[in-house]
Amino acid sequence: MGLLKRIFTWWDGATIGTQLFTWRAGEKVGGDAAGNVYYRARKGDRRWVIYNGPAEASRVPPEWHLWLHHASDTPGDAGIPVKAWEKPHVPNLTGSDAAYAPSGALSAGGRRAAATGDYEAWTP
Repeated sequence: MGLLKRIFTWWDGATIGTQLFTWRAGEKVGGDAAGNVYYRARKGDRRWVIYNGPAEASRVPPEWHLWLHHASDTPGDAGIPVKAWEKPHVPNLTGSDAAYAPSGALSAGGRRAAATGDYEAWTP
């Protein structure tokens, strides 16, 4: 990644300023399966995440979300036990090629099911 892109594209990951602040004032707490790395301030009560890839808040798993928002003092990797019925975390796919499209959507071919005949049009 080029230096100018890293400086000016704040929406695509951590900028130089965030990385310098993390290096100077941050203490690494842990990471998750997606490769995100979590930090806390050496002084104070601030917590943040450096994303592995695009900065998308839905990529933070629930156990780390609790820790980031001070709802839990235990870091995510040592926190809540995983239940047998829980599915693995999936980020928000809206706007991507993998987004859900129902059968009548234009992106899914635009073909709707035929009318069933239980609808009667209103005529004045």
